Amino acid sequence: MGLDPLTGDYSGQVIDDLGNAVYLRLQTPLGSWWADPTLGSRLHELQREKDVPRIQILAKQYAEEALRPILDDGRATSITVETEQPHDGRCLLLITVVDAQGRKRAFNHPVKVA
Repeated sequence: MGLDPLTGDYSGQVIDDLGNAVYLRLQTPLGSWWADPTLGSRLHELQREKDVPRIQILAKQYAEEALRPILDDGRATSITVETEQPHDGRCLLLITVVDAQGRKRAFNHPVKVA
């Protein structure tokens, strides 16, 4: 079952892509999961930051670090992270993943900022 990146709930759709892996790696605070302390990201740290341009740089860096294991274990051949900052209390991550079968999939992940 797929996870909805806006609510964290199951979407009700069966998925055959890396959507859940991307979502969990971005949404889980780094080091907080007992079974794998390397799973997660530092994106939660941005919730206290002001909505300034440098947030885009940090968000991109934190997302790329969190998603690197998906490349390293061979589930994806490339991952591209871009950002948009609409200055409405969030930074939007635009992520493109090409999986091991060559299928390309785009994901949007909002990051709250102050």
